[in-house]
Amino acid sequence: MPALNANLQKLFTIAQKPERVAIGLMSGTSLDGLDIALCHFKGNGLQTQYELLQFITVPYTDDFRAQVKEVFASRYADLEQVCLLNAAIGRLHAGMVLDALKEWNINAAHIDFIASHGQTIYHAPTRLHGRTAYPNATLQIGDGDHIAVQTGIITISDFRQKHIAAGGEGAPLALYGDVILGSKPGENRILLNLGGIANLTYLPADGDTTKIICTDIGPGNTLIDAACQRYFNRPYDEGGQMAASGQINTALLNALLQHPFFTEAAPKTTGPELFSLSYLDAAMAQLPEAISPLNIISTLTAFTARTVADFVQTCIAATNIKLIVSGGGAHNQFLQQLLAAYLPQAAIGSSNEINLNPDAKEAILFAVLGNEALVGEPLLIGGAPQVLLGKLSFPG
Repeated sequence: MPALNANLQKLFTIAQKPERVAIGLMSGTSLDGLDIALCHFKGNGLQTQYELLQFITVPYTDDFRAQVKEVFASRYADLEQVCLLNAAIGRLHAGMVLDALKEWNINAAHIDFIASHGQTIYHAPTRLHGRTAYPNATLQIGDGDHIAVQTGIITISDFRQKHIAAGGEGAPLALYGDVILGSKPGENRILLNLGGIANLTYLPADGDTTKIICTDIGPGNTLIDAACQRYFNRPYDEGGQMAASGQINTALLNALLQHPFFTEAAPKTTGPELFSLSYLDAAMAQLPEAISPLNIISTLTAFTARTVADFVQTCIAATNIKLIVSGGGAHNQFLQQLLAAYLPQAAIGSSNEINLNPDAKEAILFAVLGNEALVGEPLLIGGAPQVLLGKLSFPG
């Protein structure tokens, strides 16, 4: 019987280890930078034990953001630019990983695998594209082969395609990691991630997996950030200070809430393809008079909070809920105050309280998915696709 080739033998050896060291990479729709989480794992599935060893967000340059925005969330894009960026982002992310390892004084040979989300440039569930002859679809670029070859580390990437192939919409993938790392018997938990898009996972106190809900809710920071860039030439509303200094415009808020997405059944997904400045402009066109930029920021922040609160009150019957917040929106104090006002039945806290760095959470969750791809078994969680996710890339 022929022996395994060197790549497969190394993969087999890693999978047999009782402990693994991995890097999770996340680059979100905010395009602020690459999150790099160095994690230590023991076990798999519901017995997973993890420790965050190091974390850094490496900011993107303005030039890089501009290049990605040329093809980001647009139905019509330059195919050559997409092709070039697919390789360039992989190489950029590989370089950022190597720089981080150097800063942490860690040899790349000590890393068992990298789990890379890539950069989403278009998300197209059937509910959005409306073309019944086509399935759900999504596209992340930043090819894993380039990361593997440049770093010399086995890389797992392109996680969303298997989810779609198995009948899902490719998002939110937080479900698997949230169940593994965030469940607590006896406590009704909602793990709310406020990234570009807001998504949540409801974990019931009784552990009944048929009651688990994981879904996108609507815009998290994407519209707030876009408005800050348009009106104030700032990347985002730091701490929610601008929103707190404005006033919520009820007419605009009601117009923003009218989209049928908000009444569609969960699980569902969305993205900046829908919730863009064009969406804001269409809502403002319904108003009898213009409103100030500060009031726009306040209202968009209330829009995020209201969509979360409306979903929780409508779709989650449990009371005595612990709402655990992560993502960039966890730092927006005005947004947190609105959530507390709209959800008086929930105790609101940071994911720090469950040993999940709120900024690192998504990168950690992709490292978890990578660990499952190597040593796990598909988890049966409600109606979610029962599959392992990710594609393998070898350095040689």
